[in-house]
Amino acid sequence: MSKKQIIAIGGAALPLELDNLLLVDYFLKQTHKRNPRVCFIGAAHGDVDAGRLRFYAGFSQFTCRPTHLPLFARTPRDLASFITDQDAIFVGGGNTRSMLAVWREWGLDGYLRSAWERGVVLGGASAGSICWFEHGVTDSVAGALTAMPCLGLLAGSNCPHYNSEPLRRPAFRRMVARGIVPDGIAADDGVALHYEGTHLKRIVSSLPRAKAYGVRKLRNRAVETRLPTKYLARISQK
Repeated sequence: MSKKQIIAIGGAALPLELDNLLLVDYFLKQTHKRNPRVCFIGAAHGDVDAGRLRFYAGFSQFTCRPTHLPLFARTPRDLASFITDQDAIFVGGGNTRSMLAVWREWGLDGYLRSAWERGVVLGGASAGSICWFEHGVTDSVAGALTAMPCLGLLAGSNCPHYNSEPLRRPAFRRMVARGIVPDGIAADDGVALHYEGTHLKRIVSSLPRAKAYGVRKLRNRAVETRLPTKYLARISQK
């Protein structure tokens, strides 16, 4: 059986201009397949055309077989087989709370866990990052950022968009300090957290200054530690 992998991305995996696809390339390579089958799940944005089309435009620049899972129109009858037949699953951003509610209604949360255990590479950006952890920091509800329980495949908490959305860093630090969420890890846009099993194997980035941070509770405050991050362009030039 293949190893279990999750690649949780802070954001900007598929930028608007599709001019930096280093994280897509990295994600696909972790399947170790010459022509992997990769499925996009865009339920967090209600399966809107824009997210799906950007996925196809970006991933089609690589040797792979892209497809998508519709959950709001003509959903496949045998979801379990559809999911486990993929080599990788890429989850888009949006409303994490609504996404997980839809997943649970269809039993998709269980099918994704089974796929992960069988070696299908799971991942995604923003909502597609926090969903795999025990808790995440989300803007699913209007107003201040909130904490929410997620699938729990990975221990701890997760916060995406750490450098691009000014309220993320203070909100995450406050939640950890107050014990609202457990110790966790935050990722800037352009940063991917690559887990093998439940162990953080490496951190890579598509942007030279993008980083990841461990955030832990110490007494009544949060302590933030910058984590070693490898810039993918520099690696590919060697």
